[in-house]
Amino acid sequence: MDRIWIGFGAVAGLTAVAMAAAAAHGLPDRLDPAALQMLRNAVQMQGWHALALLFTGMWAPRGGRLVNLAGAAFTLGLLLFCGAVYSLVLAGLHLASVAPIGGMLLMLGWALLGLSALRRTQ
Repeated sequence: MDRIWIGFGAVAGLTAVAMAAAAAHGLPDRLDPAALQMLRNAVQMQGWHALALLFTGMWAPRGGRLVNLAGAAFTLGLLLFCGAVYSLVLAGLHLASVAPIGGMLLMLGWALLGLSALRRTQ
């Protein structure tokens, strides 16, 4: 699973950079300031969790099952949280209940990653 998390992290990082470029150069004239700030916050969240996925992939061979659960939580959390924000800002599609679920999954990912470091593996 380690290569999968590294791959997902790389894709998340790539798309975070692309969205950051759009937020900086292509969208400021088209979005109101509040929407632009929401977009920037989602891009920042995606960038940090792209790094978390890369680290998860590096830790996976030694960290056991909890690390893979953390990777799944990070991946699904990114898709739900950032996807909901991007959908709202870019398409006007309101996915109100999806973003908080994604945020909770991101927090769960961090908790699982921390627990995997504290837990003994055979």
